Amino acid sequence: MLDLLIRDARIVDGTGRKEFSGDVGVRDEKIVEVGKVSGAANRTIDAGGRLLTPGFVDIHTHYDGQVSWDSVLAPSSVNGVTSVAVGNCGVGFAPARPDKHEFLINLLEGVEDIPGTALAEGLTWDWESFPDYLDALAKRSFAIDVGAHLPHAALRAYVMGERGADHTQEPSEAEIAEMARLTGQAMAAGALGFTTSRTHVHKSRTGKNIGTLTAPQAELAGIAAAMARSGKGVIQLISDAYLTADDDFATRELDLIAAMAKIATRPLSFTVQQTDDAPERWRLIFKRIEAMVASGLSVKAQVAPRPIGLILSFATTVNPFMVSRTWKTLAQSLKLEERLRALAQPEIKAAILAEHAARTITGLNAGIVHGFNRMFRMTDPVDYEPQESASLQAEAQRAGRPVTDYAYDVFLEKGGRQLIYQPLINYTHGNLDVAHAMLVADNTLFGLSDGGAHCGTICDGSFPTTTLALWSRGNKSGKRVPVEALVHGYTQRNAAHVGWLDRGVIAPGYLADLNVIDLDALSLSPPEIVQDLPAGGSRLLQTPHGYRYTIKNGVVSFENGEWTGELPGRLLRGARPAL
Repeated sequence: MLDLLIRDARIVDGTGRKEFSGDVGVRDEKIVEVGKVSGAANRTIDAGGRLLTPGFVDIHTHYDGQVSWDSVLAPSSVNGVTSVAVGNCGVGFAPARPDKHEFLINLLEGVEDIPGTALAEGLTWDWESFPDYLDALAKRSFAIDVGAHLPHAALRAYVMGERGADHTQEPSEAEIAEMARLTGQAMAAGALGFTTSRTHVHKSRTGKNIGTLTAPQAELAGIAAAMARSGKGVIQLISDAYLTADDDFATRELDLIAAMAKIATRPLSFTVQQTDDAPERWRLIFKRIEAMVASGLSVKAQVAPRPIGLILSFATTVNPFMVSRTWKTLAQSLKLEERLRALAQPEIKAAILAEHAARTITGLNAGIVHGFNRMFRMTDPVDYEPQESASLQAEAQRAGRPVTDYAYDVFLEKGGRQLIYQPLINYTHGNLDVAHAMLVADNTLFGLSDGGAHCGTICDGSFPTTTLALWSRGNKSGKRVPVEALVHGYTQRNAAHVGWLDRGVIAPGYLADLNVIDLDALSLSPPEIVQDLPAGGSRLLQTPHGYRYTIKNGVVSFENGEWTGELPGRLLRGARPAL
């Protein structure tokens, strides 16, 4: 007797091979038959010719705090994801001495835009060491499986104390040795890998650079050597190499990345995107990665399927008028509803517009404050490749009004909750052609969704849905990717990179992590502002359409986008051998 039988499916099995029609039989959490399956089952699902894929594997999320209070782990779980990796970009909550709880909360609030009040109320802190953290997670059940990286920022602060939060401070030889010892301890306990951040974009709530920003090569080499000795884990990092127009700096960073991979002898991946300041840098990075791979290193770029886009609003974290002194005063002194009412007053609007006009902003923030030509009303379904003719600037020109005056009124729409999409990264040329080039390149991984993070600024936990829906049909210039390649990227390829060899493929012996998808209906509605975090904290959540069933370990966990109440997921300790 089968536990579950899925009939008449269009099977894309995760390996990249051509799709085929058939049935899938499941017993004891595993796939036991694929093809023409006969016999009885406790439950039968008629796929009706719809797409059947492995459950998606998202290797770049930030649910490190959310796992303390939430078992569902949306938005990843509602977007077909059945396995996630947390602790990316060097940030997380373990190891953590009791006197560093507030420091780590402030860091995550600044780096990942997770409300500090929610973290302060929701985190259970029933751990100190990283093995303790894994033990705490092992006591909990989830809708999806969770693996955790050892984050460098937490490790550095644990070993170096206050000095560890200052990136200009270098550790002693003894401190490097201790970081290496704790890295080995974490790998033995089941850490998925080690992560670090070397980007100036990552700052604490108070604006202080992350302590790992300029961690010296000796420190990173000591940690990498510990990983080599353990023979376990992967390395994930983000570097300013893709952000900079400075060729020499980019070369130094890439040299350091290559050195880490060589010392660790472990798989390594890092963020690569296109920025306006260095729009062709990604091409150089890809060439360097090719050279690293040719020399025998296991190095890959983590890339995104669409722009990294901010969600602007008077009711969320970011909007172009937040540089105004009057705006800042209102934000600090009034609760949300009071603030939204105040912003609608003509005298308040006049003061904010005058102060906005007087500000000169440079760098990445200049686009947020002045880039009205790249701000767009969010449509339903969301258009992730909007044209400049639909921008707020173009609307203002057609209305014959100053753009700031016009945009302010747009932001007041829907009671101040009008959402505006601003693609900042991967959108220099106003289209997704570069995103396509990255997706189909060699040595890439589908990542960077940041599920669980950027609660009031970005809503990219829906990346898997965009990957499949947009690129199977093609972008506005007609570039597309075969469904088989898209599914492979979010299943077997990601799973294999982190060593989860028991999932990501529809074949006998693999875990029964599956999605039944109506590909023709697959789409995303605009995000909504919801207040469901601890302490009444807000976040952006986005509803996908087209997922008929998501199955985790043979159990239907989501049906037509709704959680069934089942929690078949658990902590994953380290790599998982093939079953």
